[in-house]
Amino acid sequence: MKRTWMYVFVMALMVASCSQSVYKPSLGSAGLSPISGGVPAQYGDAELYKSNKINENKARKQEKASQSRVVIYNAYLHLVAEHPDTVNDKLAVLAKKYEGYTQTLGTGKSVIRVKAEYLKDAVENITKLGKVKSKRISGDDVTAEYRDNMIRLENAMEARKKYLDLLGKAETVEEMLKVEKELERLNKEIDLIKGRLNRMQHLSDYSTITVYIKEKKKPGILGYIGLGLYHSVKWLFVRN
Repeated sequence: MKRTWMYVFVMALMVASCSQSVYKPSLGSAGLSPISGGVPAQYGDAELYKSNKINENKARKQEKASQSRVVIYNAYLHLVAEHPDTVNDKLAVLAKKYEGYTQTLGTGKSVIRVKAEYLKDAVENITKLGKVKSKRISGDDVTAEYRDNMIRLENAMEARKKYLDLLGKAETVEEMLKVEKELERLNKEIDLIKGRLNRMQHLSDYSTITVYIKEKKKPGILGYIGLGLYHSVKWLFVRN
């Protein structure tokens, strides 16, 4: 049984190795200039030449995408307002205005998300909803983590393809069960990695704004009398 399994595995590797070796002739002096738009004589097959060009363009796009940065921006504001409920209503409107959505609206804390390119505009509008006690905007560069997960995803998907090939060549139930077990493990890993990538990309596309809202305290009758006396005494001693 073990010999049979090893034989199937070796044959699968040989087939995979043969399928990956592609004949790439050199253009040399007979090659045509890209400006001409013709097909080099060495290829002899327009479809093969077209396929190679498509693969080259795809590789360029992937390389360009890998060079872009993935940054997650977050903003934090502490506001004092007379009517917190009114602030929450306006936060929901701002979230929609800047192509985002409302996550939570509460009496003391509210969270909205807006498109990253509108973060500064959204924050500026929020500062007008009350008295700003503090404001902070931070950015978290997760590019390295994102690329690492991309590599892990590609490796896992490539391994899954090989196991699918082995599954089709399995000769016994035992061999099939072993391959299916590995496929199940790989599928779970792929789903987890995709989940991480999707979350990082989403948080990069939509910046999070957390607003802490404190209600402005209104003085009572004695408080207003005290404020009046304070301003009167201040006027006696301090005048422009």
